[in-house]
Amino acid sequence: MARMFRVLGFFTLTIGLMAFAGDLVEMALLFFLQTAFFVILGYLKFTERTYILLFWGYMIVTFTGFSYWTVFQMGLPL
Repeated sequence: MARMFRVLGFFTLTIGLMAFAGDLVEMALLFFLQTAFFVILGYLKFTERTYILLFWGYMIVTFTGFSYWTVFQMGLPL
């Protein structure tokens, strides 16, 4: 399971680099932070249950933040 967090770090790094190449600096920085988070967690040698709980917590925070941003910050399309 620790390897999967390093794989997630690789994919978030790839997305961050593509965002940076496309001049989406804020998005790139967000994905670089996620990369650091995933890679650090990947080397901490937690139990499998802990990794699953961390991933669920990450998903809840991410979807809550995404839903908040799309509803309240982007506004309704006209």
